[in-house]
Amino acid sequence: MVFRPVGLESWGIYLPKERHTSEYISIQTGIPKDIIEKKFGLKSKTIPGVEDHTVAMGAKASFQALERANITANDLDLIIWAGEVYAERPMMTYGIKLQQLLGNPRRSWAFDINQRCGTFLVGMLLAKSLIQTNPNIKRVLVASGYRNSDLINYKNQRSRFMISLAASGVAAIIRADYKTNEILGISAISDGRFADDVYVPAGGTIEPISAEAIEQDLTYLDVPDPEGLKERLDKYSMDSFVKVIDDALEQSGYRQEDIDYLALLHMKRSAFEYVAKAVGVDPYKQATYLENIGHNGQNDGIISLEYGIKNGKIKDGDIVVLTAAGIGWAWNAGVIKWG
Repeated sequence: MVFRPVGLESWGIYLPKERHTSEYISIQTGIPKDIIEKKFGLKSKTIPGVEDHTVAMGAKASFQALERANITANDLDLIIWAGEVYAERPMMTYGIKLQQLLGNPRRSWAFDINQRCGTFLVGMLLAKSLIQTNPNIKRVLVASGYRNSDLINYKNQRSRFMISLAASGVAAIIRADYKTNEILGISAISDGRFADDVYVPAGGTIEPISAEAIEQDLTYLDVPDPEGLKERLDKYSMDSFVKVIDDALEQSGYRQEDIDYLALLHMKRSAFEYVAKAVGVDPYKQATYLENIGHNGQNDGIISLEYGIKNGKIKDGDIVVLTAAGIGWAWNAGVIKWG
């Protein structure tokens, strides 16, 4: 069976103007400023302004993507919300909320997906698969908003590896029968052994929201056993990055030596350098370290793509690999033949 080619027609990003600097984070956490900058790889991070709600930021990025493609929301057949579940209000369908913010185009329908920081690549995979199996779907908007910066308690030493969580919006328009920026293989791994290692303690059915929970700071992300998580996860995570990258490349007919640009998520500097070098990529010439905006979850790949193009690191004919990893735990990679 011959599948229709599917390409990235356009994309958009929205970054709030507000920032928490390394100096501010140092004061709040008690971690020395030079450690935050050198080890955590964080000079500043984006934080949301008053109107920067999760879906609202995804909408701003979506309008940018539509403008770049010179189309309107009425040209979309499907909207996939690949952003966070921490958003405007609990129990909303955020894809449908995004549909509303885009002017409620009646031709399209919408749904939500979730895999934490891996969600956007899963959204791209679903968009491609639906286009290739349904002739009525020609354009899909995959959009995300992220402000999990709100869920970080700087005083909690157990969750200190997440102090880089930030805020932004991204969007991508995936188009059928489109060989420009062709989306090739996308790979994913998830491992349930880590499912209970990072979560917000209160707010679910196990521990509902209460005054006591709020007073005890149980509405922020927490890590019950940080040392145990680190011991079990570190090497496994690095190996999993390499595995999903290799799997996505193999699906696409390429190898590590073919990678021209690696869109890595923000992580501590040593891990960033390790993954890049493990697949034969120069971490600073063939990738972008997001030390000035922090970790924006599933948005990092598209943001890195934007910086890669603006800084001349991505050219026509390049093989671009997007990566992701999310708590739970999941690892993802996708390949785009650029131009």
